Amino acid sequence: MRFASLGSGSEGNALVVEASSGTTTTRVLLDCGFSAKEVERRLGRLNLGIGDLDAILITHEHSDHVGSALTLARRASLPLYMSWGTARAVGADEADVDLHVLWGDETAAIRDLAVMPYTVPHDAREPLQFVFMDGCSRLGVLTDVGMATPHITTVLSGCDALVLESNHDTAMLAASRYPQSLKARIGGNHGHLSNDAAAAILASLERSRLRHLVGAHLSQQNNLPELVRQAFGGVLGTNGEDVIVATQDAGFDWLALG
Repeated sequence: MRFASLGSGSEGNALVVEASSGTTTTRVLLDCGFSAKEVERRLGRLNLGIGDLDAILITHEHSDHVGSALTLARRASLPLYMSWGTARAVGADEADVDLHVLWGDETAAIRDLAVMPYTVPHDAREPLQFVFMDGCSRLGVLTDVGMATPHITTVLSGCDALVLESNHDTAMLAASRYPQSLKARIGGNHGHLSNDAAAAILASLERSRLRHLVGAHLSQQNNLPELVRQAFGGVLGTNGEDVIVATQDAGFDWLALG
């Protein structure tokens, strides 16, 4: 298995996950939070096109995650996977798309990939996050979540790679020019994880297999990559140089497992 980000942040999110078995290769796009033209451009950086995808999965209905998903699903005849609540919120339940409804903790098979959605606290209709498995490795993804839960710890323990939201520095958010209502939403239990909250989740996990750690969904106004590396490095007992930080413009290049 390998994975790469097309971009991560409040202006758009998309993650490519690829698995191979024998002569077949499966590629899925987790979230599609850019215009169709921009998704195609960013896929091109990975030497991929829309036709190289086998499915699109959506975590929730916010525009920086759903973006052009319905358009691309129709255009390329791609199956579209999401919760029923998300489908209702984005109109996928009434659209001319190949809709597959996902339920928390019920694993779905997409060719060479096993995909396990799990529920999280976030201010959306029925948000899901995901663990991807290819029979050898586990990739855990946790973005757009307001707080830790015991279930999150259980699901993400034992992963070989982890893409973990580290949205904001608490002090920077407090000092920002954001209105108080927005600060409360971002920092609330159904908002986004601070660096410290993300580090606490990381500390709660069984990490003996963890090879790749990515900080994701950073606020461009209220966070800095070095603060994420410092927070995660404190848990790992390192200086954080081994922590990858996904950017809004470039995401990150392929990371391989196995």
